[in-house]
Amino acid sequence: MAQDWRGDLEAWLAPFLVALGHKTRMRLCPAYIAGLIGPGDRKSVQPIAARDGKFGYDQLHHFVADGVWESAPLETVLLKEADRLVGDKAGFLVIDDTALPKKGSHSVGVAAQYASSLGKTSNCQTLVSVTLTSREVPVMVGLRLFLPESWTGDVQRMDRARVPQVYRVALTKPEIAVEEIDRVIASGARFGCVLADAGYGRAGRSARP
Repeated sequence: MAQDWRGDLEAWLAPFLVALGHKTRMRLCPAYIAGLIGPGDRKSVQPIAARDGKFGYDQLHHFVADGVWESAPLETVLLKEADRLVGDKAGFLVIDDTALPKKGSHSVGVAAQYASSLGKTSNCQTLVSVTLTSREVPVMVGLRLFLPESWTGDVQRMDRARVPQVYRVALTKPEIAVEEIDRVIASGARFGCVLADAGYGRAGRSARP
């Protein structure tokens, strides 16, 4: 990895930090993201804080677990930057699944469900990914967590996990995909067509509420 990668990261993050609108978050965000993508096998908060040395565990943990901010301004910046990089009327918006295998039961949305990356049913979180691409360059613009019925049907479980009210409505993955497509269109980001696998295609007309 190039030695000046932190400078490149800070340049890329600059418009996002402005959207955060909070001085402490603007300082902690680059440190946390650098910890996620930089050297080191363990990517949880404690080892990231230990490797960074500038911020303590409590500060980073608060930023990740208890910091509250509006995601919409950050999503707006991301779509603007993605359109600048790869937006094209001949480009594509790619819808797909991604799975995060889990061992426990407390991560939001975790359940025994089909994991596309593993090709089998497994204990995992499932997310709907949205990627803007053209000229073989992909930029992910959305990663939306799917909540299975074992979560949406359990109010106390969602309360304990502090799931925002707006995301407590039970939606299928195709319904989530439609909402994400509408969001990208509303942003003005340019693409020519939507690509998705057969699982989304079979949903057809029923995917739109």
